[in-house]
Amino acid sequence: MSLLKIARMGHPVLLGRADPVADPEAPEIRRLVADMIETMLDAGGVGLAAPQVHVPLRLFVFHLPPGRGAEGLTIAPTAVINPKIVPDGEAMELGWEGCLSIPGLRGAVPRHAKVGYGGVDARGEPIKAFAEGFHARILQHENDHLNGVLYPMRVSDFRLFGFDEELARRQAPTAESDTGEPR
Repeated sequence: MSLLKIARMGHPVLLGRADPVADPEAPEIRRLVADMIETMLDAGGVGLAAPQVHVPLRLFVFHLPPGRGAEGLTIAPTAVINPKIVPDGEAMELGWEGCLSIPGLRGAVPRHAKVGYGGVDARGEPIKAFAEGFHARILQHENDHLNGVLYPMRVSDFRLFGFDEELARRQAPTAESDTGEPR
């Protein structure tokens, strides 16, 4: 396995529609999936789409770390090849997102609260499941990459978009408590 170079915002591979994977069980696809998982974990991400590593194919990998999923749900690194994502209901949630292709920035993005998803894994086995909360957000974010959409294109209020350090500073606790007493 090896680490792959991550395309950054501005590279044309991130703006096109990815092609379907013809043979999900092909050795080169299995190798790509393994390298993408290693790259995602090394970079500290929770998802990575093939176009982000300069491969315009319809596949992404993701994982749900401990403590991030609804009701304690944790998901080991998983590949979804030729995914289909369908909203499950009308409910939307606004949540913070970052991206390995846009380092150092974050934005609040509206996403469907629940989705159904399907595809196949790297062994060619069918995937059919539902997701909600952060899990659903990851899937929608990564699927957007397969359609040439970067999360800033979905930001609806640019007051909620900026550099990590600036946003953290704005949300950092002040030196005084609510009563005006120093902490």
